[in-house]
Amino acid sequence: MADNITIELRELKMSDYQSLKSAMIEAYPDSPSDYWIEEHIQKLLDIFPEGQIGISVNGKIVGCALAIIVNYEHFGDEHTYQQITGNYTFNTHNPKGDVLYGIEVFIHPEYRGLRLGRRLYDARKELCENLNLRAIIFGGRIPNYHLHAHTVTPKEYIQKVKHKEIYDPTLTFQLSNDFHIKKVLKGYLPGDKSSQEYATLLQWDNIYYTRKTGRLSDYEPIVRLGLVQWQMRSYQSIDELFEQVEYFVDAVSGYQSDFALFPEFYNAPLMAAYNHLAESEAIRQLATFTEESRNRFLNLAISYNINIITGSMPLLRDDKLYSVGYLCRRNGTYEEYEKIHVTPDEVKAWGMVGGRKVKVFETDCGPIGILMSYDIVFPELSRLLGQQGIKILFVPFVTDTQNAYELVRTCARARAIESECYVAIAGAVGNLPRVHNMDIQFAQSAVFTPCDFSFPTNGIRAEATPNTEMILVSDLDLDLLTELHTYGGVRSLKDRRTDIYEVTWKRGRL
Repeated sequence: MADNITIELRELKMSDYQSLKSAMIEAYPDSPSDYWIEEHIQKLLDIFPEGQIGISVNGKIVGCALAIIVNYEHFGDEHTYQQITGNYTFNTHNPKGDVLYGIEVFIHPEYRGLRLGRRLYDARKELCENLNLRAIIFGGRIPNYHLHAHTVTPKEYIQKVKHKEIYDPTLTFQLSNDFHIKKVLKGYLPGDKSSQEYATLLQWDNIYYTRKTGRLSDYEPIVRLGLVQWQMRSYQSIDELFEQVEYFVDAVSGYQSDFALFPEFYNAPLMAAYNHLAESEAIRQLATFTEESRNRFLNLAISYNINIITGSMPLLRDDKLYSVGYLCRRNGTYEEYEKIHVTPDEVKAWGMVGGRKVKVFETDCGPIGILMSYDIVFPELSRLLGQQGIKILFVPFVTDTQNAYELVRTCARARAIESECYVAIAGAVGNLPRVHNMDIQFAQSAVFTPCDFSFPTNGIRAEATPNTEMILVSDLDLDLLTELHTYGGVRSLKDRRTDIYEVTWKRGRL
């Protein structure tokens, strides 16, 4: 090959067809009759010219990357090459789709030492970002599998390629270009004997993708939190208590916060009127205020245009006592969350039982999770939420002593690192002399981050003054999380060894 060469990356033209055909025949010597006919190339150039990328050396096309746009949910992960291309008609192309689907990449073998394939892949990634598509997906051949099919399964083959125990000219290259394997497909490309008709379904995620809903509720990269460090004091009625609640909602809303977070059992002062009863009866009397409290929070969320996480309240359901809270959205909707792990003291003093529902909540600021107090001690819950893409984990809590608080704080910091999300904790301070089992509180509300280059070195975004009634307002950049997932110094979600362990929901529990 000559030393002086000129390489150009550009959109294909029909005048390139003969060079394209010759290069493809050379690229697939085992199937010299399998090449794109003129009608196919013409159709692709008519419907999606910017998606058909050619690379030339000294003016001659030596490789290309062909693609269409699809609405991926119409196909899902179980599909064949014939289905995704509409039996080679490309009628499946949808300019309003969400995925750039690769249907071809090849380089003339004479030019493979120039890393031209990487340029084509980079050009595809740039196109995906420019068109604001959420991902690149394609089915990739595993052409060396036939050499090992008698000793390993496709799954084992892929693992060995990942660990560089086996070299596969296609899969090794794709993995080195930041594509991850979604699953193995059988019968994807009939007649592909080298791959034994298996293919890997590969995906590259566009971390800059923004959802194309056309609504004012599209996610913003900066989310502002308002954490309420609540002072326990005597209140004579629910009206008096909610005067203080509204004061704090008004305050954090005045700073244009997207969320207000209240602590666990913020309404415990109302139990003072029932202090003459047994503790288990007093908490059940408090539960009579729960429905009204939820409705008041919901009205405040609408009036002050803020999403409110209500902390927790007792709830009687089928004669069982639960600790629940509500996400009250500013659009007027609400959802309930439950405390899964109740403390030994809550069982002993109140007869409380743990809930069974943990879920991701969709909001106008992205997906969030909510775990109450003791739940943050159990890493499985936040890991499962992290796997489902939460951006912020909210933890309303109440602790009596500093060592109990440090348990919550330390575990919350660990969850931010493990699940690669922000974690916001808010607690109560002060004393309740006439409420059994809720007489003292200690808290220092805070916002924790992962520990990586884009975040504070100690993983603490903001923290309140200990044991002082106040609000804590903090801005969170969600784009930093997206970059962390892909380019972080360590990537705890991506690097999990799911080949040897996994954490899963039991059926019917999510």
